[in-house]
Amino acid sequence: MNTHLQGSSPRSPAPSPDPDVDEGSSKKQATRVFKKSSSNGKITVYLGKRDFVDHITHVDPIDGVVLIDPDYVKDRKVFGHVLAAFRYGREDLDVLGLTFRKDLYLASEQIYPPLETDRPLTRLQERLIRKLGSNAYPFYFEVPPHCPASVSLQPAPGDTGKPCGVDYELKAFVGESQEDKPHKRNSVRLAIRKIMYAPSKLGEQPSIEVSKEYILKPNKIHLEASLDKELYHHGESLSVNVHIANNSSKTVKKIKVSVRQFADICLFSTAQYKCTVAEVESEDCTVAPGFTLSKVFTIKPLLKHNKHKRGLALDGQLKHEDTNLASSTIIADPSQRENLGIIVQYKVKVKLCITPLGGDLVAELPFILMHPKPDDDEPVIGDRSPGRTVNSADRKHSYPAGHDGGSNSNNGDANAAKEDGPNLIQLDGDDNGPDDDIIFEDFARLRLKGAETEA
Repeated sequence: MNTHLQGSSPRSPAPSPDPDVDEGSSKKQATRVFKKSSSNGKITVYLGKRDFVDHITHVDPIDGVVLIDPDYVKDRKVFGHVLAAFRYGREDLDVLGLTFRKDLYLASEQIYPPLETDRPLTRLQERLIRKLGSNAYPFYFEVPPHCPASVSLQPAPGDTGKPCGVDYELKAFVGESQEDKPHKRNSVRLAIRKIMYAPSKLGEQPSIEVSKEYILKPNKIHLEASLDKELYHHGESLSVNVHIANNSSKTVKKIKVSVRQFADICLFSTAQYKCTVAEVESEDCTVAPGFTLSKVFTIKPLLKHNKHKRGLALDGQLKHEDTNLASSTIIADPSQRENLGIIVQYKVKVKLCITPLGGDLVAELPFILMHPKPDDDEPVIGDRSPGRTVNSADRKHSYPAGHDGGSNSNNGDANAAKEDGPNLIQLDGDDNGPDDDIIFEDFARLRLKGAETEA
């Protein structure tokens, strides 16, 4: 007969390990690094991120490395360019040397042979050079804060090619001098973005008071409107507080509340485009003479309700991932306004329709629409978006120089390894130190209808 002592319990079996949980991956997360090679495979650019944040006082530096084949480059040079440009016309209309684009910023440097510099390597560059070998050369670009943010204008249905707007491009190419025209076979072009997150310091609560009076009528209609805060994040609902005091002989028949986007195109001359991105209407809120009304309207501006509107300003887009309405432009230095390309602002418009023959009473409330600053700017594998995938074909073991990869490897495998170039990615089982936890991802391409733009 089995008996148990008082207070004791049968010993439960030890839990079996979960085969779906990788113990090694739970201890540390690998850094994501984007890569893109030229069509002939002789130069490859490695970049730690594609979004570079404008902190108002400074912008994240654009740093990475270029892996070259010295037998191919020989006595030529490798140059790097960062170009910010505003495209205001379709690429297929560029004829006779006339292009519908304005260059807003250009930085260039010689990457190979490396020039003497006192600038130390960044931590990412040190790790990449240690992993890729002596044929990896660093590059470093600093973008001034007054450069514009990445903004694109929504094309009309059926439009093909690259959309109009402000875009950034990082380019590396082989040539004799910086003025050489790059060839597709030995150049790499990568689309990058300059973005800005919502400021931590909040402004005052927007509010406004307006009135409308009529000839030979002593009394008037008074409108007060306010928002609950100045800064909103994308996808967040706005609460618009409306108070109406009707002391006139007219009747307020309808109240319209809308969110409007204002895009100032700072090109050769400034032009402003207005677009309503959200709207609510209340016809059951009639305010008769001598009455008052207080009401809160809720409205949410979203891109999915405005897909058909041509010329709407959107945040810069990379590959085929979804984007959103353009974030508000923060102007730190008004004297640099002309260099911002496209300046985006938002306002809430409250409109009272008054009868009979009373006209309209309008009030506008400016506000800021931006993305919140993420908690951690360091890109890690756990933070990848669903659309970003690691190329499994690139997962290979990295062996020291002279190692044949094991006694069972044959000559065919060795020759294939030579043709593929250096092995750049390690499997989870490899452990050459804490700085080797790097995962490489191929830059994807932005596929548009009828055209393909490199991203």
